[in-house]
Amino acid sequence: MSKPLTGKVALVTGGSRGLGAATVRLLAEQGADVAFTYVSSEKQARAVVDEVHGKGAKAVALQSDQADTSRAPALIDDVVAHFGGLDILVNNAAISVAGTVDDPDADTAALDRMHATNYLGVIAVIRAASRVLRTGGRIITVSSGLGSRVGAPGLADYAATKSGIERYTMGVARDLGPRNITANVVEAGLMEGGMEPPDPETLKVLVGSLSLQRMGHPDEIAAAIAFLASPAASYVTGAVLDAHGGYNA
Repeated sequence: MSKPLTGKVALVTGGSRGLGAATVRLLAEQGADVAFTYVSSEKQARAVVDEVHGKGAKAVALQSDQADTSRAPALIDDVVAHFGGLDILVNNAAISVAGTVDDPDADTAALDRMHATNYLGVIAVIRAASRVLRTGGRIITVSSGLGSRVGAPGLADYAATKSGIERYTMGVARDLGPRNITANVVEAGLMEGGMEPPDPETLKVLVGSLSLQRMGHPDEIAAAIAFLASPAASYVTGAVLDAHGGYNA
């Protein structure tokens, strides 16, 4: 198997399960040394590390809560200390909190944590990583089809975090382009084994809105991320790659 990422160092936030774990595995299979973060699922994180090591690749799990933006510089320093540099940043960590804007019982603390994790936390990691990313580096931000179209009630806050970080990533592409660092977005869709799905009725509506009429598999979205991390995508920046089964078709 070709290993186009040999010699590269990657950081995947939220890499202990679902899309994050699939991305860790694929980047490692393609030759990268991979660090990834987790918040509390240490057992799952260890299992991912063991799986990567079992295939002769390198991985390290780092405990870090993205909602704590002050942690970002230390996280990047830890990655560099382990692997000697950083070439690829995958902003995958995110949480989802649903609820209509007129809900009198809305959990505002949970909504605030979502905004901190999905938006401010991503910005903090990008800022910290930009200090050390090597020439030719890659930044890939995982968004959602909801970042460009809200297809059901109760998703305004989540959609706002994704739309905001998409625009931020476009600005990053402009700022870091002179250093030959690309910044792109993957709009992921509903995934098997992903974050907790919405209520059954909302899920039915969302799946029914997809051209492919099915949920995706994390490996399918990880493949899009790996493409943007690869040498084949060297002239792709400021782009949004849809990997959501035709949600916007």
